[in-house]
Amino acid sequence: MALEWRAREESSPKKLVASPWDDEAPLAGVTSQASCAASRPKCSKKSSSLVTPKKGDSKFGSATADNSSPNGQLRSFTDLPATLLSEILQRLDADELGVVSCVSPLLNSIASDHCGWKGFYCERWGSPPGVDVPAGPGFRDQRFWKELFVEREFRSKSFMGRFSIDVLHGHTEAVRAVFLLQTAKLIFTGGYDSVIRMWDMEEGLSVAVSRPLGCTIRAIAADSELLVAGGTDAFLQCWRAIKGHPHLFDIAGFSLNHNPSFRLWGHEGPVTCLALDSTRIYSGSWDMSVRVWDRAHCKCLKILRHEDWVWSLAPRHGTVASTAGRDAYVWDTDSGCLRTVIHNSHVGNAYSLTRSRLGDLLFTGGEDGAIHMFEIGHNCNVEDVKPSATWVPHTGAVHSLSFEFPWVVSSSSDGRVALIDVRKLLKSGRSQSPRQHSKTRFSASDAVEAPRRMLHGFGCNLFSVDIGADRIVCGGEEGIVRIWNFSQALEIAKRVEALRSVRLENRMRRRKAHIKMGGNGARSDQCSVAAKRNQLNGEHTGIWHSKRNMNSCGKLKA
Repeated sequence: MALEWRAREESSPKKLVASPWDDEAPLAGVTSQASCAASRPKCSKKSSSLVTPKKGDSKFGSATADNSSPNGQLRSFTDLPATLLSEILQRLDADELGVVSCVSPLLNSIASDHCGWKGFYCERWGSPPGVDVPAGPGFRDQRFWKELFVEREFRSKSFMGRFSIDVLHGHTEAVRAVFLLQTAKLIFTGGYDSVIRMWDMEEGLSVAVSRPLGCTIRAIAADSELLVAGGTDAFLQCWRAIKGHPHLFDIAGFSLNHNPSFRLWGHEGPVTCLALDSTRIYSGSWDMSVRVWDRAHCKCLKILRHEDWVWSLAPRHGTVASTAGRDAYVWDTDSGCLRTVIHNSHVGNAYSLTRSRLGDLLFTGGEDGAIHMFEIGHNCNVEDVKPSATWVPHTGAVHSLSFEFPWVVSSSSDGRVALIDVRKLLKSGRSQSPRQHSKTRFSASDAVEAPRRMLHGFGCNLFSVDIGADRIVCGGEEGIVRIWNFSQALEIAKRVEALRSVRLENRMRRRKAHIKMGGNGARSDQCSVAAKRNQLNGEHTGIWHSKRNMNSCGKLKA
């Protein structure tokens, strides 16, 4: 019976059943006629399951009944159950999902409404301000998550465009710490003059000045609810946000009905670095410890002991990374256990550190002027982690690092700011589920790459830098805060491109007009050029012959 059916299968004509997706693109599970014809020599005979069956064969009829719709046609990709379809799209990255949305209007609608776009956005840039709604297949708001993602991805290119510089004067001594709060459009700065200054990001004006804290301010961290500053007197000065306040925080102390400021004591040395998350405060000090504080109860929860002075830290998703001496550490926040140690990450002290939103990429800057990128897994417990990429953009120590996808910005004692684009290094797409670990692959040729842009021409010793969606803020030894504003870069680039296209169009029009005036086009121009050359040659030979005649006449007269 099997031989009889195989012979019948070979003798029967191979006809494909019509599919509603044949006119658009071959999808998974649907074989187009062209692709089948191209791959026919490589396909086995068993793979021809799309052959029109003969009547009376119950086995083949049951098989096609499982894979076909009630009208006898093959099911398409969109006929899959919604749960399975969502799981398939969940395995794609942002670029692949964008390609799927270009296949057909139906897939464009499905891909645009997919809940993965929120994960893409939050993995790269965090939760956007003013958007606090659950994402799902039926999510509709003023703007889709896909539109938010595409717009932010487009805006990230502005750092390669033109910029304007705002110079903020107010500090009387060197600025040691700057912090950009993009959601509130505020900038906080502090330094050797022991005061905290608050600036309006758009206007570049000083909004408020705190009372002198009596020590050098070396670190600042803030979000929409809390502002924390630390200095050489080993305490944390905190301000809670006041509801209805035009600038969130009353650092000047003018509010009579509220007492938003308080202090946290515990460190035994100068506080060098600070960070915040939704429930905790992280502080690092030269007493060789990192303290984890509870924001609600203002109590110290954990003390992470190091072997050298702590220079920088960055918490992400239940872990906190820190640098002490020349080593880098990754700690588990809940248990306080050490998960990863990177020994001798730099030649000299590792002064600065920053991480991606997911925490899988760790960037360190050191006294040797180098910037290293490490890939840190969520379950990584190894001690010998090698850098995945290395840059040496500075001739002095790298004092500060900041990351805003896909840009790493650094400030150095050589007075320069470096911008590095890591998009080329992220070759394998990120996993789409926030619960899954994102995987990144690097090639050996991209291990060392020059920075994309250098901002220089300023004084030496730039101590602190921060980056936002379209701005870079930096402070240094001069006591001046500089803001590089790239918000108009894309608009300027569009205007320049429009002017360039107008000039090109005018040039083509002039060329066409010149060709028409020539009579016969390019051929007439060539003939005229040849005629001019012959005329010049004729005049030259005439002058030569006249000279010869004159010489001969002179000889005859003699």
